[in-house]
Amino acid sequence: MSQFASTRLNLLALATALSLGTLAPEAQAGQVNLAGLQSAARHDQFIVKYREGSAKAASTSRIDDSLKRASGAALAHRAPELKRLRRIATGAQLVKSGRGLDRVEASALMRQLAADPDVEYVEIDRMLQPLLTPNDPSYSQQWGYFDADAGIRANTAWDVSTGANTIVAVLDTGITSHGDLNSNVIAGYDFISDTFVSRDGDGRDSNASDPGDWNDDSTQCRVSNSSWHGTHVAGTVGALTNNSVGVAGTAFGAKIVPVRVLGRCGGRTSDIADAIIWASGGSVTGVPNIATRADVLNLSLGGAGTCDTTTQNAINSARSRGSVVVVAAGNSNDDASKYSPASCAGVITVASVTSDSARSSFSNYGTTIEVSAPGSNIMSTVNTGTTTPSTAGYASMNGTSMASPHVAGVVALVQSRRKALGLATMSPTDVETLLKNTAYPLAGACTGGCGAGIVDARKAVDAAGATTQTYTNGTDYAVPDLASVDSPIAISGRTGYGLSSTSVAVDVRHTFRGDLQIDLVAPDGSLYRLKSTSSSDSADNVIATYSVNLTSELKNGTWKLRVRDAYSGDTGYINSWSISF
Repeated sequence: MSQFASTRLNLLALATALSLGTLAPEAQAGQVNLAGLQSAARHDQFIVKYREGSAKAASTSRIDDSLKRASGAALAHRAPELKRLRRIATGAQLVKSGRGLDRVEASALMRQLAADPDVEYVEIDRMLQPLLTPNDPSYSQQWGYFDADAGIRANTAWDVSTGANTIVAVLDTGITSHGDLNSNVIAGYDFISDTFVSRDGDGRDSNASDPGDWNDDSTQCRVSNSSWHGTHVAGTVGALTNNSVGVAGTAFGAKIVPVRVLGRCGGRTSDIADAIIWASGGSVTGVPNIATRADVLNLSLGGAGTCDTTTQNAINSARSRGSVVVVAAGNSNDDASKYSPASCAGVITVASVTSDSARSSFSNYGTTIEVSAPGSNIMSTVNTGTTTPSTAGYASMNGTSMASPHVAGVVALVQSRRKALGLATMSPTDVETLLKNTAYPLAGACTGGCGAGIVDARKAVDAAGATTQTYTNGTDYAVPDLASVDSPIAISGRTGYGLSSTSVAVDVRHTFRGDLQIDLVAPDGSLYRLKSTSSSDSADNVIATYSVNLTSELKNGTWKLRVRDAYSGDTGYINSWSISF
């Protein structure tokens, strides 16, 4: 630090010490509520409450003067005009900025406004959005959509995406006619080639309706009534929603392609492999090509034994065309690596959780699980027939078969969001990464492992739609003399690398700017110098935005702003900082 700066500081300290005995105690600063900063990338309206009985509370001209001073002090040469709009019913003032402020600027302005002893509090006049609550009579029983600790939080995602312009292929027992489904069902195919299994009297054809999968021959497999499994799974994917009928679907704006691969006693690997290839837009001899490939395939099916080559090759083929494959983990309370297609590479394997946010007792587990979703007591569409189809109905079922379509529906929401924004749909690998990075942990136990956690539809949709997103740390960090301090920002749910001109906004309050060295620290420890020390720079504060090439750095991880005070005497703190990509 220069001799001049040291003398300046000593004189300031002496003047301050002499005045302390004659000044009244400083009034307490107002409260700054920064929670609203995350509601948008930029803000232009603020709520400022002046203390009752204060001079400014009784004088609009004094408020106007105060707003002008605060804007200039916080944002210097880029200070916007602050205009008082009106007094709201709570007694607070609604203030509008002449331009939109990013989160760092908004934080700086709010802190400066709150520094006025007449101010009680300052907060963002944030924009809120409507939250859809479907009017389907049984929606209240569908905890898997809205439960805060165990659901996929689809109720908040629906305000952003409903799955429109996407196709979900349900590879299952086929589908029955159901008034809560029919409008969302498009042409599918029956891939069952064995007439004993198919029960419909013929082989492969374009009729994907479910004639029933009951079995009365105990020499072949367990005797059972028809399950209507495919209809139940399809309802979880895309039942008509907000139609005052029945239940809601995860991606009710999507179209469902029923692909029949399961019948009496189950389904053959050869048929399932062909169906995977067909639904994803590939060619199968003797079968007309699908009109439009499915964005996501749901396979709520499986059997003992690790992934076979035929199934793996079919999955690889589907992925090469961009289709995401979601599969059930299995219901044997065992390691999913022992089952197929749960153990296949390149699929999103889904475990089941209960409404208590714990692994369902039946659910498979292990390192092959990617994510979890609700699978216990899941209400959806069925048929009421014991063997052959009768009337449409609803029923609650348990199984990872019920968990998987929740996730397939979320994939449809994600890809729909991308299409709505004019962005390319995400690759199967990127979708898997996105779902894992945005999942949240189970509140209860998951012995054996439930992957990254429970799928969070809203976070997944938001992350999929984010082109440039700003992350901010508005907590104050004191900069110690002759030492450094880090202010961290943890980023998750993003794919890919930083931008060639990534914006890093910095607000550091300090009595001698030249003392400071400022670096951006990437998650892998790489340093990017933003500002060096300078003995010729005698100004105070560092409020600036830097452009940094971060194309070699993955977005996810903990980023840090590192500020070092290289010379003794002056003090300060990191007020806030943000990074945008």
